[in-house]
Amino acid sequence: MNDIEIRKKIVDTWFTFLQSQICEQFLSIEKKYSKNKKSIKFIKRIWNKDNNNEGGGLSLLLNDGSVFDKVGINKSTVSGKFKKQFRSKILGAEKNGLYWASGISVVAHMKNPNIPALHFNTRFIVTSKSWFGGGMDATPSFKDVHEKKFIHKKLKDICFLNKKKYSKYKKWCDNYFFLPHRNEARGIGGIFFDYETKNWLNNFKFVRDLGIGFIDISKNIIERKINLRWTSRDKDKQYIKRGTYVEFNLLYDRGTKFGLNSGGNIESILMSIPPKPKWN
Repeated sequence: MNDIEIRKKIVDTWFTFLQSQICEQFLSIEKKYSKNKKSIKFIKRIWNKDNNNEGGGLSLLLNDGSVFDKVGINKSTVSGKFKKQFRSKILGAEKNGLYWASGISVVAHMKNPNIPALHFNTRFIVTSKSWFGGGMDATPSFKDVHEKKFIHKKLKDICFLNKKKYSKYKKWCDNYFFLPHRNEARGIGGIFFDYETKNWLNNFKFVRDLGIGFIDISKNIIERKINLRWTSRDKDKQYIKRGTYVEFNLLYDRGTKFGLNSGGNIESILMSIPPKPKWN
């Protein structure tokens, strides 16, 4: 087994483990604040590409909880060949279009509108080249300076420990999660990175640290605000914010486009869509 095959196996195993850890954490939080603890569970859906040899994934979904209106934790490992018209958009896929990709994606939309929607993903992609990508960001419905500082401080610390340029990743995130047609940011940002091709060991450690960091940040944010009171007017504002979230994911999100062009599962790709989005 050559180096790249070993790396694929290691990364695939890590994403499977991380999915289980995030699921366990979120289930624990949901049960802690729910009155009907017996009925709480993630719905599991295993899917495969049309060609079973090209892999598939596991989607975990929890709907209408006491903490989470909707949370999806997806992990997939797929391979295949990109369509010709899409190859030029993927690093190293221009010649033959062959690819292998493994990753985890998490989107959490909260019941309490005081708690921001949270998004996290990390991935490892192999074409004629190989690289890591991913990030984490938050989309609040209400301004909270303390929360914003907390999130960015945690992400900055993770970057510093891994000798990554936080300012570069923050700017990349700000530019990426922006809706040109509205001339506004989707949320308060976070970090976003892609095409990390050099020093595989260091990059893999960074990806692992970010995954564990996401668990820690999420728990802190949720538990700090879970008991805050809210009104139907607050919820309405959250629904309107979810409308812009939908717009971004369908119009601009590269992960959505990658999933659709790599033969991914439609329901899993679109699990990031929040419940009851609203427009004025």
